[in-house]
Amino acid sequence: MTAALLGPGHLGDMPDLPRELHGRIAFLAAPTEVAESARAHFVALHGDAPPEEAAVVVALGGDGFMLETQHRFLGRNLPVYGMNCGSVGFLMNAFQPEDLPARLAVAQSATLHPLRMRAVDATGTLREALAINEVSLLRETRQAAKIRILVDGKERLPELICDGILVATPAGSTAYNLSAYGPIVPLGANLLPMTPISAFRPRRWRGALLPADAVVLFQILEPGKRPVAAVADNVEVRDIRSVEVREDRSLRMTMLFDPDHGLSERIIAEQFTV
Repeated sequence: MTAALLGPGHLGDMPDLPRELHGRIAFLAAPTEVAESARAHFVALHGDAPPEEAAVVVALGGDGFMLETQHRFLGRNLPVYGMNCGSVGFLMNAFQPEDLPARLAVAQSATLHPLRMRAVDATGTLREALAINEVSLLRETRQAAKIRILVDGKERLPELICDGILVATPAGSTAYNLSAYGPIVPLGANLLPMTPISAFRPRRWRGALLPADAVVLFQILEPGKRPVAAVADNVEVRDIRSVEVREDRSLRMTMLFDPDHGLSERIIAEQFTV
């Protein structure tokens, strides 16, 4: 059902969907009047399958709702086609009430993998969570964070003084990572951006591009004085002592896009937006 995997993200051919989709589509809507109205319209035209029986999911909302939908179906790799009923809609297709089966028939698939966060808090408890956009470390108080960075077991930065730091997926490289002046990473580049947030020392360090199979370990220095929280998309762990981040290639997500406006094209185009 998905294209061959080429690194952390790959734009492939159209998915192998059933020829007859009536009653095989699950329509999910964000809790807004616009999205709920759109859902009612599509259900009246195409029926509505329970998600566990559907061949494809149509998510009606914005980027936040797309992330919620992908988290809901992680492990099932159910293709999700988003229609923008929100604001930004970077991960969504344009809203259009007509010709949905035809659009699904020619859709291209972007296959992505989440990041797995393993955070140890002040009590020694291990907390795990998955991130589709990024894993970020953020200072909890007025005191700047002090963080040691190791990659594949080798110390790369003995002390980073900052407001925080993040590791993003290619799809997430255009979200918080971009706002923190991190690089945009095309799908299939086999790279994960690591970007500091308001770095104070070393002042000129702007982050790194890591191989997709890298294992990153953040160790918190002076955690009692400078507490730090770790966030994987919508899961927050406070007062951490260390955080390991790696790509989880045992899990994959498939997002569907119109051929003339695919995710790979959007990521490239975003780099030329001024």
